[in-house]
Amino acid sequence: MAKPRASRGAEPARPDTAAQARPTLVRDSFTMPEREYAVLGVVKQACLKAGFEVKKSELLRIGVALLGQLDVASLRAVLGNLPQLKTGRPPTE
Repeated sequence: MAKPRASRGAEPARPDTAAQARPTLVRDSFTMPEREYAVLGVVKQACLKAGFEVKKSELLRIGVALLGQLDVASLRAVLGNLPQLKTGRPPTE
């Protein structure tokens, strides 16, 4: 008769902490003037020359992080210098 193996004491089930730490991602689309969009390319090239790579989405996230650090008066001043855009999608040709 075989001896039953000693139980090693099952570990309690733990949820995957890496899966819990991931933020929910949101996809969105927006319109911006071509000149402002070109700035993303200029900054990407400057980063490459400085020795590191950055994605456009990371640049936008950096911008959002910096906006979060601005006081309302500074934010209003920057907003006042931006040209007004028509909302919605551009017409298709």
